[in-house]
Amino acid sequence: MLGQNGDHAAFESLIREYQKMIHSLCYRMTGSMADSEDLAQETFIQAFQNLRTFRAESKFSSWLYRIAVNQCLNWRKADARRDQLHKTWSEQPREESRRADQSEQIQEALLQLDPKQLAAIVLTTYDGLNHAEAARALGCSETTISWRIFAARKKLKRLLSPSTSR
Repeated sequence: MLGQNGDHAAFESLIREYQKMIHSLCYRMTGSMADSEDLAQETFIQAFQNLRTFRAESKFSSWLYRIAVNQCLNWRKADARRDQLHKTWSEQPREESRRADQSEQIQEALLQLDPKQLAAIVLTTYDGLNHAEAARALGCSETTISWRIFAARKKLKRLLSPSTSR
């Protein structure tokens, strides 16, 4: 595998090849440009440090997706803890503003999904992976991916319905 022997130049070419894909995934998982840049960078650092563990049984992109999704899921857990601390210590709760732009509304709804459902939606809908590829990237079965997508779409439909008050 290109770069598995610690060849920095080879790994830099892998970063260039997959950077946009990973950054897009991280943005969809976080909704934050700054956080997505940090998480994409962390993904590549972790991939470089663990490159020798990559087995060519699956595509490199699936392995990289899995690292990125795990980075994002861990970030979301930490972010939820930070939000809870802010709410606990804040004198006045934050007011959530409504967003007029449709893409912002969609992103907001996406971030309300269960993290595993969000990962399944992002990988299949936004990044174009089929269910088998998404299953490999997330380390679960295709059936699990199908159920996560079904549940996510149902919740998104409810969240984005004009008659639903959020």
